[in-house]
Amino acid sequence: MPVTTELVLARHGEAACNTAGLVGGPRTCTGLTKRGRDQAARLAARLTTEPAFDVLYTSPRRRTQDTAATLGAALNLRARTDNELRGLDHGTADGHDWTSIKTRFGGRPQRYPHRPIADDAETWNTYLTRTRQTLARLITRHEGQRILIAAHGETIEATFALLLNQHSSETEPAGIITGHASLTRWQQHRNRFGHSVWMLAAHNDIQHLATPTTA
Repeated sequence: MPVTTELVLARHGEAACNTAGLVGGPRTCTGLTKRGRDQAARLAARLTTEPAFDVLYTSPRRRTQDTAATLGAALNLRARTDNELRGLDHGTADGHDWTSIKTRFGGRPQRYPHRPIADDAETWNTYLTRTRQTLARLITRHEGQRILIAAHGETIEATFALLLNQHSSETEPAGIITGHASLTRWQQHRNRFGHSVWMLAAHNDIQHLATPTTA
């Protein structure tokens, strides 16, 4: 079946807030670590071996901006920042350590998807609704193209909710393991009946991290 539209999501490299165990909202995220920058470089080198992408999007947070800058330089693409691709709005949890936030909440944000993890935070269901709508908008805008997004792990979870047509729930959904600088690929196939079907071609692909970059 021919592929029409392709959506490729590259999770950001390791960030300083990740290694510190902090909730990395807009006030706290200071960008990638040295290891994270190396991961982004290896990811970029991997993507230069593929057919050209038509567009590159990123969230406004520093760790995705850093990752997108590396990808854009290698792929000769200008990164477009879409504020609606930001991760979960953490409210007053921004900058606090995840262990204490999860202990107080009773689990990760997805555990009670209809409740916010802190004051002024989004619920997981609200986040999914926002991000599903954003992804659907970008897919429609770039129909027939190869779309690359420097993404958060939560954004990748939202693609599963959107393209597998999963609905909001009041119970914790199954988790999805997504490593730093990993690739997730969705392809829209058109079959002989003229039907368009989204298919997951790869997830948590990190084979490029085992190969030294030549940059």
